[in-house]
Amino acid sequence: MAEMSERDAKLVQYLSEAYGKERELETSLAAHIAMAAKGPYAKRLKQHLKETKAHAKAVERRIKKLGGGGQLTQSVAGVAKAAAKGPLHALRGSGENEKLLKNAKTEYFNEHEEIATYLAIETFAEKVGDSETAKLAKGIRREEERMAKFLEGQIKSLTRAVVGDTPRPPRAAKPKAKKAKASSSKRSSPKAKRPTKAAAKKASPKKAAAKPKAKAAKSGKAVKAKAKK
Repeated sequence: MAEMSERDAKLVQYLSEAYGKERELETSLAAHIAMAAKGPYAKRLKQHLKETKAHAKAVERRIKKLGGGGQLTQSVAGVAKAAAKGPLHALRGSGENEKLLKNAKTEYFNEHEEIATYLAIETFAEKVGDSETAKLAKGIRREEERMAKFLEGQIKSLTRAVVGDTPRPPRAAKPKAKKAKASSSKRSSPKAKRPTKAAAKKASPKKAAAKPKAKAAKSGKAVKAKAKK
């Protein structure tokens, strides 16, 4: 068997990494499907599991056509790792919606990792003149992008569901009512009355002092009148 060229060896390396991730996600998606209730989310996960298996087979065929194959055994470790994580995913979260939300976030992360992997393979293959590998990587990348877009909407929906499950704190007493009472008490309190003109005259010391002088003058006139008589 002829040795692989440096170009093909690098392509096989990248494709083997992608193959290992696809096999790992097969196990992870199967665990998440078992946790999801019937509905659009579970249906889409089942559909993507079929896509993931198809991706793995297509990548495996391309690796063998390029002259590789021994690297595929390295994916066993990733599958075992994903299988160990499955039961742990069933325990995370305080409620069903939160568990599904955490699963969706994990799936969203994995999809973007795959998008980056296939984008690198596509770009490398185009640059080195391997149109067949580039076409394969581009087709898989687009399917991963569609799944990522679906998961983005699912994360928003599940987050709103978690908000609905979260008990809200009791409402505090409105401070405005207290302020209204305080202002009404101020209005009801009697205002200090302004002194009237008569009271002001009585309180004036100059006018009070003038009154005894007037009386003295009157008494003096009365004495003079008696003297004339």
